[in-house]
Amino acid sequence: MPIAADYPFLNIFWTMIIFFAWVCWILLIFRVFADIFRRSDTSGWTKAAWTVFVIVLPFVGVLIYLIANGSAMGHRDVQQSQAARAEFDDYVRTVADSGGPAAEIDKAKRLLDDGAIDQAEYDALKAKALA
Repeated sequence: MPIAADYPFLNIFWTMIIFFAWVCWILLIFRVFADIFRRSDTSGWTKAAWTVFVIVLPFVGVLIYLIANGSAMGHRDVQQSQAARAEFDDYVRTVADSGGPAAEIDKAKRLLDDGAIDQAEYDALKAKALA
């Protein structure tokens, strides 16, 4: 194991820190590109300019983008999250079961008891629920 003996613990620790920083940097770049392209308040030319700036001068481009648009990125994230949540809630409401045949028969019975429908309509609703 002469190779392991030549690589001390602090070098391993430093390598882990560098690798972690590199992964964070890659995630940040993807995050900035995602924000650039999901923006609806800028034109295509502005998006292209930011993209070129971030590709040509990555450190400076990302830092300037974060300084210029950092708070707006957060607002767009919140809006996107709220829209996704509302869409999911609407979907769940549309596909959620109404309680099954028993609930429909119970509603029909309450309508019959209130006088809103007669016995024939109640029987038809009950047959439809049980079908």
